[in-house]
Amino acid sequence: MIYPEKIKAKKSDQIMKQLISVSVGIAIILVLINKLTTPTIPWAALANAGILYSWVVVIYAIKKNINIAGHVLLQLIALSSLTIYIDYVLGMKGWSINLAIPIMIMIANLTMLVLTIVSYKKYMKYAMCQLVIVLLSMLPVLLVTEHIVEDKTLSIVATGISVLNFLLCLMLAARDIKEAILRKFHI
Repeated sequence: MIYPEKIKAKKSDQIMKQLISVSVGIAIILVLINKLTTPTIPWAALANAGILYSWVVVIYAIKKNINIAGHVLLQLIALSSLTIYIDYVLGMKGWSINLAIPIMIMIANLTMLVLTIVSYKKYMKYAMCQLVIVLLSMLPVLLVTEHIVEDKTLSIVATGISVLNFLLCLMLAARDIKEAILRKFHI
């Protein structure tokens, strides 16, 4: 069987630099077109935010030894930031905080639950990311208490699901967690 030739690291770095240069060039062209054609509508900022988001995901995915839970956490943070930015550019209507972020928190928790069920032996590898997701899911409740969020229901549901998911994951992997603690502290 004939396999394709593996790209050397130096050539791979060169290709990445060229692609990043092309992306920067496209971003500059988009800004120029936006300023010349429709300066009152900031569509180039939205497109450039999408390009930046894509590069964050690509660079993270290229790294070796990627933890799937870490990727879920990165997606949650990057997409939340992107939706807040888009909402801000479009006049801060609040849809990013009221709808998008709570929905993304629920999806991240569902993904973490599936990861825990499918590969519960690796739960200790995912536990830290799960804990960070739980902490991030407390932000909507904080925004509710500060009266920043208009619709409280989705934020409270997202936080409740996050806490329940964390407790369920702890119960599913309780024996493994206990063994890891005993092993770490030589008890």
